[in-house]
Amino acid sequence: MIQVNNRPAIARLARKSLLANRTRNLVAIAAIALTSSLFTALFTIAMCLNDSFQQQTFRQIGGNMHGAFKELTLAQAEELSTDPLIVSSGKRLMLGFPCEAPFNKVHVEVSYMDAVQAKGSFCEPEVGALPAEGTDEIACDTRILSLLGITPEIGAKVTLPYVLGQNTYQPVPVTDTFTLSGWWEYDPAGMASMALVPRSYAEQVLQGYSSTDPNDSTGKWTLNVYLKNANHIEKDLKTILANHGYQSDDSSADHFIDIGVSWAYLSSALESSADPITMLGLAGVLAVIVLTGYLIIYNVFQISVANDIRFYGLLKTIGTTPRQLRRIVRQQALILSALGIPVGLALGYGAGRLLAPAALPGTGIAQVTYSVNPVIFVGSAAFALITVLVSCAKPGRMAGKVSPVEAVRYTEGSAAPKKLHRRATNGGKPAGMALANLGRSRKKTALVVLSLSLAVALMQVTYTLSIGFDMDKYLKNWVVSDFVFSDAGYFQSRSDGTFDEAAIAAVDATGLVENSGWQYTASASLFEPESYIRGWLGAFLPQEELDASLKYQEHDGNGNVITQSDLYGMTPFALGKVKLVEGDLSALNDPSQNVAALVYSTDDYDVAQTNSNPAHVGDTVTLRYVEEWETYDIRNGETVPVDKLSDADMMYYNRRGVKYHEVSYKVVAAITVPQAMSLRYGGGSQFALNAEVLQRDAAGEARLLNYLIDTAPENAPAMEEFLDNYTNNVDAGLDYESKDLYVDQFTQMRNMFLLMGGALSAVVAVVGVLNFLNAILTSILARRREFAVLQSVGMTGKQLKTMLVCEGLLYAAFAACVSLVLSIAVGAVVQNTIGNILWFFTYRFTLLPLGVLAPLFVLLGAVLPLATYRLTARQSIVERLRQSEA
Repeated sequence: MIQVNNRPAIARLARKSLLANRTRNLVAIAAIALTSSLFTALFTIAMCLNDSFQQQTFRQIGGNMHGAFKELTLAQAEELSTDPLIVSSGKRLMLGFPCEAPFNKVHVEVSYMDAVQAKGSFCEPEVGALPAEGTDEIACDTRILSLLGITPEIGAKVTLPYVLGQNTYQPVPVTDTFTLSGWWEYDPAGMASMALVPRSYAEQVLQGYSSTDPNDSTGKWTLNVYLKNANHIEKDLKTILANHGYQSDDSSADHFIDIGVSWAYLSSALESSADPITMLGLAGVLAVIVLTGYLIIYNVFQISVANDIRFYGLLKTIGTTPRQLRRIVRQQALILSALGIPVGLALGYGAGRLLAPAALPGTGIAQVTYSVNPVIFVGSAAFALITVLVSCAKPGRMAGKVSPVEAVRYTEGSAAPKKLHRRATNGGKPAGMALANLGRSRKKTALVVLSLSLAVALMQVTYTLSIGFDMDKYLKNWVVSDFVFSDAGYFQSRSDGTFDEAAIAAVDATGLVENSGWQYTASASLFEPESYIRGWLGAFLPQEELDASLKYQEHDGNGNVITQSDLYGMTPFALGKVKLVEGDLSALNDPSQNVAALVYSTDDYDVAQTNSNPAHVGDTVTLRYVEEWETYDIRNGETVPVDKLSDADMMYYNRRGVKYHEVSYKVVAAITVPQAMSLRYGGGSQFALNAEVLQRDAAGEARLLNYLIDTAPENAPAMEEFLDNYTNNVDAGLDYESKDLYVDQFTQMRNMFLLMGGALSAVVAVVGVLNFLNAILTSILARRREFAVLQSVGMTGKQLKTMLVCEGLLYAAFAACVSLVLSIAVGAVVQNTIGNILWFFTYRFTLLPLGVLAPLFVLLGAVLPLATYRLTARQSIVERLRQSEA
């Protein structure tokens, strides 16, 4: 057989055919560009949202590393850092905290960080360098220098007092003078200021220092790590521990090491809530987005190329093979894609760039750097191209399978099965004809209605997400009252003990207090299982040191050892702010009952850690209130008089009670205490009692922890002014936190998401409108011959226009009904999915997107057919008949 190279001829035929259908081509190109721009804009804005949220959270938590292993020895840190799952890691050795003025109201940490850790913690000097080993150098942020009254200058002398063992019963004050080696600008979004010293200096200061206090971070190493990705941080951290014989699930078991997962990464939040319902919900939302974009292109080609099937039939009569017909259709699709996809990618990326900066001020990011991520463009282009090819394949196959005569006679809906016709009196009316026309090709009608409905559903998702940010939930996690008033050390996670009733009386005297309550705190001893004590103490104490520390502590002979517990004494107002995990709290409001609530610590996602307290609801715990202590040497158990204590031997000293009284309490509930009103430092078991009960039983040892204040909204500014003046001019040792600080943070975050969500909703609304336009336009253009035939047998122009308007209105009505059903279904998906990922999200049912788009669809359904028909009616009936048959 002679092989003829007919590819150039087929290509030329495809191009000529396109040039003969310019109007249809413009519609198809617009549809392809629209789909490409939709996905590009969505992905660009979504990535900007994710990056902006992460950057804001990075700054708040003080680093961008994936996770951390806490409270390590140096040997453990070096061992874990070699794991193959870790891409890179940074180590930090904690020294202490400046506590005295001018640092009494700011959180400052003195530590050693290696280069990786410093970079990941945003502590790289912008001027100068990190401290060199073997020197007295220091690097810090500008807030520290400002508080010390030092002008940033390389070589400047920095005298910094700080404390080793903050919150322990025997803190060690240190004051040294350093040489400034570098500095960076203080970030107001950060929780703390950092002062970095050489490792050689840190190890020298820590020589001879040791503490068995679980709240003491001095001398502990932290290993922060970067993993290959942020998709399953917690799982990777646990795998790393398991690879080296450690575990993080049970603090009372052997080989426990605590881990921290950066909650800045949304993927880690998703992992923590990756239940089947959440994953199915996300898959459903993604399917809606994908299907909406698919139908934009599919509808245009499915409707418009039907008119070309007769052209393909004519080609088949002159010998064109089915394969050649499919090639013509495919080449036309590629040409249209080559024109439409680049336009869509450019428009979508441009829209993302324009919209993103408007939202970023809410994140506090001063400057945004955009990277052209190839995944966005390649993914959007590939999806659009595949959709075009799939959409155009069916007409090519159809024209190749039918005979030339059938292809030439093909009309839309001709493949529908014939039904027995009945005589009707209204069949010739425009409204009846419109309904019949929609029924001629039920598949086309269903696709158009579905595409319009999906556009509404997608807008429903974005709008519902935008309005779902719940300030009450957000504030509940961070705020328990309008103001929290206490000593300055309390807000820096330390105990100054300078807060007293006089300060509370001064606040009450203003007459601005609407509701209030206070908390006391005290320490007590109690017997707890030695295995539990070894579990959480063994996380950061060497085995031999732990054995020595417990050897001379009191044991009860039943496997229990005496240990310390921190207590809350809560008034009813304060008790009403805690989160109940189990049991009933009502008895704690009665000071005549000896009851207590056990307190669980929480993880980074505010989930109660039930292994953080060995007691259970229903137990009876006996607390020992110590009135007199003695210090003893853990090496031999011998008592050491206070005047004989030596700083050099501090690591060998511990204390035990020698005079005390005991009180038993029934545990009636288990609770977690919000961070805003907690002790703000962890370690060991904790219990909550009635405030009067703690004052009575602690025998004068209870001290005020904080004062929680609620005011009327109109009095909040006056209270803010009073507290600001009191803590700065009356008693500088006191400080306060205001609800407005967190309200501002939430408002900035919500505004960012509202603007982004509104932009996404606008994009989706345009998709729905243009998809409707495409459906009407291509349908009318494909039926020009049909309209000409109807007019040739007596149908008037008015009747034809009425019929077209009725078709458009029927599309709008069907789309509105389906959209209503989808909106309700989408609401349930959003409620179960987004609510599990964003803890401050509350689903609010709304049909506003449908209410906005439905009238617009009705208007377009009436106006668009008339405008399109006017374009076709410029030619005479004969000319349209001849043009269609050509």
